[in-house]
Amino acid sequence: MSKLIVINCVGLTPRHIGPDTPRLKTLADSGFCAPLHGVTPAVTTTAQTTMLTGVLPQEHGIVGNGWYFRDLGEVLLWRQSEKLVQAPLLWETQNITTLKYFWWYAMNSSADSFVTPRPAYHADGAKSPDFYSHPATLKKIVQEKHGPFPLFQFWGPTANIQSTNWIAESFCTAHAETQPQLGLCYLPHLDYDLQRFGPDGEHLARNLAELDTAVGKILDYATAQNLKVLIVSEYGIERVDTAIFLNKHLRKHNLLSVTHNATGELLDPGTSTAFAVCDHQIAHIYTTDTERTLACLKNHPGIDRLYVGNERAEIGLNHERSGEIIAIAKQGCWFAYDYWLEDTEKPDFAHLVEIHKKPGYDPRELFFDPKGGKKRAAIALLRKKLGLRYRMNAISLDPSLVQGSHGRPPAHPNDGPILIGSQAEWATTDQTWDMRDIPSLIQKICEQ
Repeated sequence: MSKLIVINCVGLTPRHIGPDTPRLKTLADSGFCAPLHGVTPAVTTTAQTTMLTGVLPQEHGIVGNGWYFRDLGEVLLWRQSEKLVQAPLLWETQNITTLKYFWWYAMNSSADSFVTPRPAYHADGAKSPDFYSHPATLKKIVQEKHGPFPLFQFWGPTANIQSTNWIAESFCTAHAETQPQLGLCYLPHLDYDLQRFGPDGEHLARNLAELDTAVGKILDYATAQNLKVLIVSEYGIERVDTAIFLNKHLRKHNLLSVTHNATGELLDPGTSTAFAVCDHQIAHIYTTDTERTLACLKNHPGIDRLYVGNERAEIGLNHERSGEIIAIAKQGCWFAYDYWLEDTEKPDFAHLVEIHKKPGYDPRELFFDPKGGKKRAAIALLRKKLGLRYRMNAISLDPSLVQGSHGRPPAHPNDGPILIGSQAEWATTDQTWDMRDIPSLIQKICEQ
């Protein structure tokens, strides 16, 4: 029985393999490298779940990074419980001991061991970096050797290579401790600057080199331990220059409702006729009046296509968690979640890194507000150190800052996800791979 490590390099595409990625190129040249046909939406939780179940989202139920929980009447993103997955995971059907390291849905997991980001939320509203592990002793082992998880370099305006290096280095420690047959490791680095500045430019070479170095740390460990390696990714990043505000449009047509409290205007899903849960370049539109909502959205600038009812099966999203209507953005566009019409009415979390309160994904969280964001952050940090209440309202609402996005199918296979294997004999004759093939490939490797 072979042991395998699967490294998920988010945002990596076949076009990236070259002089800036010498470790990855060497692995590809000695083994094999091919485009990987992805899923819709091309987002983290959906892609990862398909790679671990071998089925489309309309079967495993992870229709995006979040959705409208109809029974709760709430939009919730970035939930962490693996119980949300509605299809068997590969280690459940193949009896493969597994370490799930920063891959999503790692709370309440059936994997043998797992580690996942889990910030500590204090009673006074403060947030501290932290992570969760099973077994619990694994957390102590990792922290003693590598220090605390750099949460604020994992997401937000200070996100950088530090978090990816911490994950890569600590994964090797966790793997040596748990000795699984299958190790899953998630390296997020390319996601940051490619969303900030787009898929090409001066920043690209540096980011590729930094990721390649982090991957190299795991490859060195794998070589020393005689482990086989697969490299996968979830999507490529497309250049964008236009934000589409579906919720503002729905509100102007009296379809979306809000409620008010001391924090500002809040989306009120339960009383809305229609609203959009925006997730990069896809939006789930939940509506109690499909005909009226379609009439409102038809020919809307920035929408490439609308999928209604059973048409959602064409993109693998015919599931009860999906919106009654699914919108795909045109190339170069992305969907912003904003629903308020007046700046004075925006909620207090709008300028925060707040992935759980916003009813949609917000890539502007990767930017300090050019108009005093860093200064406001410094004042907030000082108040935090003094034990005072603070609000980290450092994020811009300017959509023009965002230069990269994902979610749509790629324009070319070389701009989409990638599969690299350490062994040439794993390659198929026609070099055609689908994310749904990954579980059977892992099984084949582990049985060798």
